[in-house]
Formats: sequence, C-alpha cells, structure tokens
Amino acid sequence: MSRYRRDRTIVNAAQFYSFLRKNRYSKKATVQYVTPILANPTVLQRASLVSNVHIWSYGDRLYKLAATYYGDTRYWWVIAWYNGFPTEADIETGTVLTIPLNLEDTLKVLGV
Repeated sequence: MSRYRRDRTIVNAAQFYSFLRKNRYSKKATVQYVTPILANPTVLQRASLVSNVHIWSYGDRLYKLAATYYGDTRYWWVIAWYNGFPTEADIETGTVLTIPLNLEDTLKVLGV
C-alpha cells in the first residue's frame, strides 16, 4: 500500500504542462499531489510545548536529532520546520535549536 494513500490529489490539465504529457499515456491531464500548507506555530502555541535546547555543532544531523528525541529518523523535518531551517546547510555551527519533546503535541500545533 502506498504511503501517499491519504494525500489529496488534483488533476492538472493546464496547457503549460502539455510538453510533459507529450510522451505519456495520459495526454489530457496529470495527477499531482497537493502540497500541504504548513502553519508556523504562534508564540502561545510554542509556549505550550515542552522543549529542549540544542546547540548545533560540527557533525550534527537533523535525522540524528530526530532519532535521539523521537526515536525515528523520519521526523527530522519537524525539528527543521519548527526552527525555520529548510535544510541542514542553512544551520550554522553554534546555532541554538529548540527541539519540542512531545512529537504528537508538536504535530497538532504544526497542523499535521
């Protein structure tokens, strides 16, 4: 079973993408997954979450922090998103990261 089974899809029949459909079976439209709109937590929502502070150091990786705090490397994006860093390359050594400890509460606050 696909991991995308619960994701919303749209049918894109825009003329702009006709060159992509030229050599495909479906020449009339393309099915695409809807990009989720993620909310940034408010100050009050952040205050309601128990969190820990981590100072980014050489060799740190978001997936390693997710494994340490959540027991699952797949939630690296929660730490990145919560702190406003799209990738590890955007985090400089010495940057203070706030890591929310309760994953379930954090996902509710983030609207996921």
